[in-house]
Amino acid sequence: MIVIGLTGGIGSGKTTVAKMFYELGVPVYIADIEAKKLMNRSKVVKRKLIQLFGDTAYVNNKLNKAYIAKLIFGNKDLLQEMNAIVHPKVAKHFKKWIQKQESKYVIKEAAILFENGNYKECDYIITVTAPEQIRIKRVLERDQTSVKKIKAIINNQWNDKKKIELSDYVINNVNIEQTQQKVKEIHQEILKK
Repeated sequence: MIVIGLTGGIGSGKTTVAKMFYELGVPVYIADIEAKKLMNRSKVVKRKLIQLFGDTAYVNNKLNKAYIAKLIFGNKDLLQEMNAIVHPKVAKHFKKWIQKQESKYVIKEAAILFENGNYKECDYIITVTAPEQIRIKRVLERDQTSVKKIKAIINNQWNDKKKIELSDYVINNVNIEQTQQKVKEIHQEILKK
């Protein structure tokens, strides 16, 4: 089975692109969603996150996302420690998930596909891009956050130039119709592989 890594910086529209592939019948694994589920479900992950962040990491047995976000905001070391706990579990979960799929290829959507080295486990990479101002505008409309926080996240992710160099396909996601067309073209190309 072909594994396609789908990535892009915050606000680039990678989730929108993932939905377009899903609508074409392609199984899509959204790593961030699965990571959050595992952080709430896995006893091992919970125990390690409580060791890392303290008892406040969970409230009423649910992940305290706001508290953790505040702690890791601007703290790369703490973010890396958290990722070292969560990412191996997500990778294991993905391997189990992929065995249940019956298609020519699957999409693994992950914001930090390059940053954590997971791109090496993909057969092809699609990077979704958009100008920074558009990305910031999208995130401001979607989340209750600030430009400062969005820029901090952007600065924690690889820049587009670096991602594009390692990508097989690039989707510049500014115009939705053009993006859909590009998704269909890539889909047809992958089906021929």
